[in-house]
Amino acid sequence: MFAKLIAFLRLTRPVFLLGGMLMFALGALVARYEGYQIDGQLYVVGQLFVTSIQLMAHYLNEYWDVEADRFNTARTFFTGGSGVLPEGGLSRGTSLTAALVCVAAAGATALMLIFQYRVAPGAWVVLLLGFLGAFYYSSPPVALAGSGYGELTTSLLVAGLVPALGHWLQAGRPNFLLVIATAPLVVLHYAMLLAFEYPDFLSDEASGKRTMLVRLGRRQGLSFHNALIGFAFGLVALGPLLSLPVQVAASVIFTIPLAVWQVITMRRLQRGEPMSFNRLTFGAVALFALTAYFIAFSFWVIG
Repeated sequence: MFAKLIAFLRLTRPVFLLGGMLMFALGALVARYEGYQIDGQLYVVGQLFVTSIQLMAHYLNEYWDVEADRFNTARTFFTGGSGVLPEGGLSRGTSLTAALVCVAAAGATALMLIFQYRVAPGAWVVLLLGFLGAFYYSSPPVALAGSGYGELTTSLLVAGLVPALGHWLQAGRPNFLLVIATAPLVVLHYAMLLAFEYPDFLSDEASGKRTMLVRLGRRQGLSFHNALIGFAFGLVALGPLLSLPVQVAASVIFTIPLAVWQVITMRRLQRGEPMSFNRLTFGAVALFALTAYFIAFSFWVIG
């Protein structure tokens, strides 16, 4: 039984839930900066919805990607799935059952937000788009993860819609400031997902998945990845001209060394030098997560 529990914990990959928590908090902190008082109960229910659809997406991805994961010989801490199902640690049915439980939890929290807390109708759209984006990331007939569009839709969901929901629940309306604050994060998240696809490239190609990297090819993907990082920091530089507080934009300076390191790592990979995929994926996660953290922390300090 203990071995099954450990396997289920591996299947769940709880470290990824921290990203959803950070992005949801960012949306709420922007609302706080604008003068809205944070409703603690509403915040918790909203976070439960986000965590439910995030877990649902994880379990469905494990369920539908079991064959591609079986081909993967370059799994890292962040890529290639948990490996639990291909190893036989748990059955596919367990993953599907867990996903369905999360669907029920997401539905229950969404109903609470709509009928008990009476959130604005615009938030209903965010709830629906968030659920559909997470559900169809791996699930047929859409299966965004293998279409070449999953990277963009997931980045818009995680770095765009999740903070939008956190903000909308507290402020009751959309806000252009939130778009300016999260646009660089959407781009960095896209770059992170592209980096994640390098360890999985051969298994994705062998299983017929048409990810963005498979479509571009590894060499062109490297250039695209580095261009995305440059574009993200360009958006940050333009932010103060578009109402982003200078303190928030300045805080991102601390992540510039990470961005440079990641670009250099990609260029070394492009030259064919020996490269650790663990280092590559860790750098991608660190760049996105720390940039998001500094932006959120800055809004908390000046709010």
